[in-house]
Amino acid sequence: MTTTFPRTAPSALGIDARGIARFLDALESTPDVEPHSIVLLRHGQVAAEGWWHPYAADRVHLLYSLSKSFTAAAVGIAVREGLVDLDATALSYFPELDADVTDERSRRIRVRHLLAMASGHREETLDRALASDPSNVVRGFLLLPPDDEPGTVFAYNQPCTYTLGAIVRRVSGGSLVEYLRPRLLEPLGIDDLAWRRDDTGAELGFSGCYAPTSAIAALGQLYLQRGVWNGERILDEEWVAAATRTQVDNPNEANPDWRQGYGFQFWMARHGFRGDGAYGQFCVVLPEQDLVLALTGQSPDMQAVLDAAWQHLLPAVDAPDLDAGADAGLEARLASLGLPPVHGDPLPDLAALGTVPTAGDVQGLDAVAFARDDASWRLAATVDGRELSVPLGEGEWAVESPLAASAAVRPGDGAILVDVRFVETPHLAHLRVDLHARTATAEWQTQPLHDGPLTLRRPAD
Repeated sequence: MTTTFPRTAPSALGIDARGIARFLDALESTPDVEPHSIVLLRHGQVAAEGWWHPYAADRVHLLYSLSKSFTAAAVGIAVREGLVDLDATALSYFPELDADVTDERSRRIRVRHLLAMASGHREETLDRALASDPSNVVRGFLLLPPDDEPGTVFAYNQPCTYTLGAIVRRVSGGSLVEYLRPRLLEPLGIDDLAWRRDDTGAELGFSGCYAPTSAIAALGQLYLQRGVWNGERILDEEWVAAATRTQVDNPNEANPDWRQGYGFQFWMARHGFRGDGAYGQFCVVLPEQDLVLALTGQSPDMQAVLDAAWQHLLPAVDAPDLDAGADAGLEARLASLGLPPVHGDPLPDLAALGTVPTAGDVQGLDAVAFARDDASWRLAATVDGRELSVPLGEGEWAVESPLAASAAVRPGDGAILVDVRFVETPHLAHLRVDLHARTATAEWQTQPLHDGPLTLRRPAD
């Protein structure tokens, strides 16, 4: 029963380092895939880990829907403590809504249905729930009559997970993070985890969790160890078994690793099971190989990430032609990972440029300006009337958390190109400043799902 993650050469764990290197090659060369971090565990030991600069081991990363698996763990612990009953109705935890919720199918939605995304609704209900009751997502959700009997159909549905988080808050009398800290986070050595909250002060549950890659790996290892950590049982073995097997079929999902069935806030896959979040946040657990793969990134093509894992990583496990001599090369490569900065000509004197109005799809970004800071330039962006300031690296990333930026002059037309990474999230913004027209445009590489430039960072506790 693993309690720490000692570092061991891949070959000592039966993994050919060449396969890991080929996996890295695929991540770095596949369109619509951008890796930010990898932690690969086997037998509870680190076979490989690395962060693509400017991302770093000690920095949290927005997990998007991988947050759901942490919410589910809170439910599992509450079940073990006798605070939550899987067969109780969701409505029973909110008796103040009893008179409002009259639809019989809504009244029959059970906790286990919420966990399995099987509330009986055929499609996502978040927008409709918020329209029904903007101040109470649970009420808005339960006021939407299911299309089918709960437990019979799958639909990825954010209010299911939000309601699970609300149930844990209701039975524990505190927040999700407060409940998880002594029961999950501290035992697993997770010392930094924060959660985006809604206007009511409640954690989103279905998204918004910020945690380091090591926390993803630890959660996967806990499930791999069937709920036991350091000799202490945190989750019941029956819970782990139920959470990681198909509870409801989902044959209509487009991608092969998304139509293998759904458990309790975990997806089944062609190999093992996983939690995942938008743009490539992964906790992949492979019980047959005794392996956990934790990944973060900015990858719209998430199926391509899994395809690469199945093509390159799996054959490397217990490979008959394992090459121990490849370990050192992989170690050096993992220590030097990085995302390319902006390349071009050196920046000119920008002091006289002044404030430049900005257009584009980065909402709230009104204007930009440049100022000298010792030996380097800084970008000052006016966002919703507030200033966001970041140093600019030339030929490199300048990091001032939660931002990293790189800039250069594009050869040919003299436009200034600036890339700004929000390094506690997947997201990257591209800025182009036309020196002659004194105009600027800003575009997201990937669109944030529930935050903007001022909130793309670890929330305060």
